[in-house]
Amino acid sequence: MTFTIAGIVRTWAAETPSRPALSEGERTVTWSDHDGRSSRVAQALLNEGVDPQDRIGILSRNSIEFFEVMFGVAKVNAVLVGVNWRLAADEIVDVINDSEATVLFVGPDFVIPVKEFEHRLRSVKKIVQTDGLSYGGWLDGHSEIDPMIWSDGEDVALQVYTSGTTGLPKGAMLTNANLDSIVPQFRAELGFDSGSVNLVAMPLFHIGGSGWAIVGMVNGAHTVVVRDADPAVILAEMARWQITHVFLVPAAIMMVLSQPQVRRTDFPALRYMAYGASPITEPVLIEALGTFGCQFVQFYGMTEATGSITLLRADEHDPRGSHAERLRSCGVPFEGVELRVVSSTTGEEAAVGEPGELWTRSAQNMKGYWRNPEASAAVMSPDGWLMTGDAAYVDADGFYYLHDRVKDMIVSGGENVYPIEVENVLMAHPAVADCAVIGVPSDRWGEEVKAVVVAVEGVDVSAAELIDFAQTRIARYKAPRTVDFCAALPRNPSGKVLKRQLREPYWREVGRQVN
Repeated sequence: MTFTIAGIVRTWAAETPSRPALSEGERTVTWSDHDGRSSRVAQALLNEGVDPQDRIGILSRNSIEFFEVMFGVAKVNAVLVGVNWRLAADEIVDVINDSEATVLFVGPDFVIPVKEFEHRLRSVKKIVQTDGLSYGGWLDGHSEIDPMIWSDGEDVALQVYTSGTTGLPKGAMLTNANLDSIVPQFRAELGFDSGSVNLVAMPLFHIGGSGWAIVGMVNGAHTVVVRDADPAVILAEMARWQITHVFLVPAAIMMVLSQPQVRRTDFPALRYMAYGASPITEPVLIEALGTFGCQFVQFYGMTEATGSITLLRADEHDPRGSHAERLRSCGVPFEGVELRVVSSTTGEEAAVGEPGELWTRSAQNMKGYWRNPEASAAVMSPDGWLMTGDAAYVDADGFYYLHDRVKDMIVSGGENVYPIEVENVLMAHPAVADCAVIGVPSDRWGEEVKAVVVAVEGVDVSAAELIDFAQTRIARYKAPRTVDFCAALPRNPSGKVLKRQLREPYWREVGRQVN
């Protein structure tokens, strides 16, 4: 049978109707309950005139309602567009308008902000608040009968937005077949089954949140939803629900370890702690191994490849072992994933140890960017290779190491930041004559954003003023955390800023150019 997101809830509602599907706070819903609620969402969407492959937006923190909408959208073969609520208002408007969403679901935290820009949403015909009364009223009178609208593997299920080197949002179209391709590898590597209890703490607008949830739910796991990545709440829920599987970015692992009560908490059920976005440092790994007593697995991937394409297995997480250096790698490819390192000078496959751009080919590669064939062609070759934009090398044992980035991108706490977005904002400040934005090492976030600024002659401006200026115009995680001033930026003869030269002093002791 063709895998679809809708098929997950249909299967488990039929096989284990009374088992818990989702828990959030004090609420738990069974698979049967979840099936019925998501069918009511589907029927209500049909009543709004939603057609197959229409885009449906959701601006909400993690919640049970998010999943009701996800599965309801899938049951009418529409496409869910999770909107990054950490973005600034103008950026949120750009994403919704680009997606051409006809219905927008809005969580209770974002009702007031949305009212301020609602008039700018060009395609949205209906806004549904997911708080109790409004949401319940919208669902009233709609049947729990599944509309059973057919979808196939090539239909788009999720449209996940990434920024680009131009600063404009791009919607990566992920199909049912893309999502189906990641399921067997997670089952094989992490042992998901219907007895698993899976913590979902990463935001669901990311593939790291929604993809992680899907691979648990497709195996019938009980999903415990954490509204925000609050370390105290994560720790409490891990103990309360006897979590067996969890995915966190290293920064979140560090924050959980910093909680005073972590030393007084036992984790007897915890089997796997998966992490991604950056390698884990040796001190954090040693502390985490001693604290959680479970197996650690690292993933590396990207939205355009439906998440993870490599893994560093648990047996490679021994900082005192004979291959401790592999902790700085991103591991080996998943089964079914092809990787190649392409030399920038020859365009051919690079030799062992020689850096080049990492390319990947598998059934996980996205269908393309929504309504953007030029951007799709720029990253996808005619023979199916997806260019990651990461420079890497492979060792003689087949382990891949990130070396630098071909794309001008920073990854901070699991979020992608394109410097041009930040530079465009800073250049709008009247005191800035020139600027460059780079990523520098951060123990907490992997990388953090630094701006190097040339001030207008005779004008005084402080770092704090520029940081505040940026934070009011773009998402806070994109704004620089620090600002350095200089007389002139280094440039090559054609005028391009030499960012590697700017980054080099900060990364010299790290031994590579990215985390």
